[in-house]
Amino acid sequence: MIEQPHQLPERLGLLSATAADPFLTDDLLRGVQGHEGVDLAKVVEPLPEEDPRWRAEPLRELVDDALHQFKENRTDADAWLAPRLHAALRLTRREAADRRIWNHLALGVAPDYVAWRHLGVPTAKTPEPRIDAARFKGAPDRQCFSRLWWAAEVFRNGSDYAPVVVACANQDLIHTVMRADLVDHRPTAQALVRVLQRGIATTGREINGLMAAINTAGATLVYDALAADGPRDPEDLRLWIAQAENAPPVPRHQLPTGPVEEPVPEASIEKLTDYFAELFETAPVRGKTPQA
Repeated sequence: MIEQPHQLPERLGLLSATAADPFLTDDLLRGVQGHEGVDLAKVVEPLPEEDPRWRAEPLRELVDDALHQFKENRTDADAWLAPRLHAALRLTRREAADRRIWNHLALGVAPDYVAWRHLGVPTAKTPEPRIDAARFKGAPDRQCFSRLWWAAEVFRNGSDYAPVVVACANQDLIHTVMRADLVDHRPTAQALVRVLQRGIATTGREINGLMAAINTAGATLVYDALAADGPRDPEDLRLWIAQAENAPPVPRHQLPTGPVEEPVPEASIEKLTDYFAELFETAPVRGKTPQA
């Protein structure tokens, strides 16, 4: 397995996809050898120095803790790291949509984590597994760190990251849901977490079947009309971001606190959860016994 770069950056920067390409070597994608960090630093566009959010050290420390804590089960690292990454890297959605930040985090700060988390195990069919290059620079639902940040953004309930832990503990949910436009509707995201917690749909087949039914029903039903969300004040997020400079380190043994926004109305979550449970009864799930 590769090691972290010998020269770690002090701050995050912007690494374009084109600039990243030469560093996605065959050795890196096989998890054999990384890069030193010196040459990559030359092609990174700096972010404003006066902004404390771009310090790389807190993110590197989080990664190191995840590597140590979950060395026996790397998949479990997602549920631990997602809320803490979101709380440590306080971004607006517009900033988080800039893939260049995630390219730099993955290649410049923590390529060893990407390799550890996403290199497959050898099998008879794939004796020499490779890391998908999209884990370093790819779509938000594929890139190693952006997928976790966005999962935390989508599934947090105001300042509460507990639903994020539930969602990220189920790989099928985040793989499927992160590609759906419905996740922008907060009651839908929270209802999907409740569906997991109640054991209504838990396996990959069940979740895929439920999401197919939800998307089909959504073509004729506006979910916001069925389960309205409460008003959100953008000032809450701006204040949370402004407080980054004086924020304490992200806690390791308890969940951090997100932006102090109004949570999703409980009545809306319950109404949608019940509705999704009804949809699941007739959802086309391969291998499921039809209801009598």
